[in-house]
Amino acid sequence: MYAIVEIAGQQFKIEKDQKLFVHRLQEDEGASINIDKVLLLGNGDNITLGAPAIEGAFAEAKVLGHLKGDKVIVFKKKRRKGYRVKNGHRQYLTQIQISSISTSGGKKSEPKKAAVKEVNPSAVKAVKAEKAPKENVEDTSINLSSHTVAELKELAKERGLEGYSALKKAELIELLSK
Repeated sequence: MYAIVEIAGQQFKIEKDQKLFVHRLQEDEGASINIDKVLLLGNGDNITLGAPAIEGAFAEAKVLGHLKGDKVIVFKKKRRKGYRVKNGHRQYLTQIQISSISTSGGKKSEPKKAAVKEVNPSAVKAVKAEKAPKENVEDTSINLSSHTVAELKELAKERGLEGYSALKKAELIELLSK
């Protein structure tokens, strides 16, 4: 029996007791992991294809160890330009061994739900009361779009601002709304 599974964003063809290297996993050494993204199951001539994954199928694996892969050299060069850059890196890997492949009985891992905050109802009422429009308040603000730039400059001078500009518009709105 074999299966094609997705582990850490990569697809692998696995069989029982097979050892393989995958991108670094968070689990500790010796821990057992369940791989529930089984994309295909094959048992002789019987092939089961998932859409995208097979419900209930899973593979169990044991983490053997964490290590670094071989060094990979990245060399860039542009001819006749004197441009040469040499970099290298070693990929962090995890070695796992497949313990078993099961066709049914797997528990589908549920996505974590966001924590719901409990809110004090009296606090909500206080916030709503602050946002509610106040009655009997005179509107002393000036509609800036109805005035010309020259008129706005005069208003700014009366209020003690040095000239009118787009940056001063916010200050002018604050002064005029008081």
